[in-house]
Amino acid sequence: MISADAFNPDQPLAEDPLTEDPRPDGLRNARSLLLVNTGNGKGKSSAAFGVMIRGVARGWKVGVLQFVKSGEWKVGEETIGRQLGVHWQSLGEGFTWDSENLDHDKAVAQAGWEIAHSLIDGGTFDLVILDELTYLMTWGWIDSAEVIRVLKNRPAHVSVIVTGRDASPELIEIADTVTEMREVKHAYTSSIAAKRGIDY
Repeated sequence: MISADAFNPDQPLAEDPLTEDPRPDGLRNARSLLLVNTGNGKGKSSAAFGVMIRGVARGWKVGVLQFVKSGEWKVGEETIGRQLGVHWQSLGEGFTWDSENLDHDKAVAQAGWEIAHSLIDGGTFDLVILDELTYLMTWGWIDSAEVIRVLKNRPAHVSVIVTGRDASPELIEIADTVTEMREVKHAYTSSIAAKRGIDY
């Protein structure tokens, strides 16, 4: 978990517009970036899919791999992604609380990671989104050390976005950008179910 110092809701917002450029000196270009969207708030995957659209608009070849949601989920982002030519694979078996055989789900997850590993190493894609990957690492379903190694040693031009709660310190350490989504309020707490078009 990211330190509480990373976000301070009590810190006052700037009241005046900036008059000096806040960017550091000596900025350099990077051929690729590793981004991590984590935290207990909503929007981790949605943010990644926003970058998916941005990448497609830039002419990138984009791949999305989902590690928890099964192919039975008909999510809006998959529909538009496929229409835009995004390579999309749902590699999971669905929510663990619905599972009748977690050992089977674990085996499916391991097979899914092998697909992701090959996709990244193959270098065909400019952007690979590993949606919900942190869960597999947290549960011990895949070898976290191998995941870190693959991400660190990916082809120089391949950017990667990893999403999911509880990103490990090791994953945070190697990432270029880490964003923690913090839940302030969620419709679930008011007994409102997930809404098509907003949540999926």
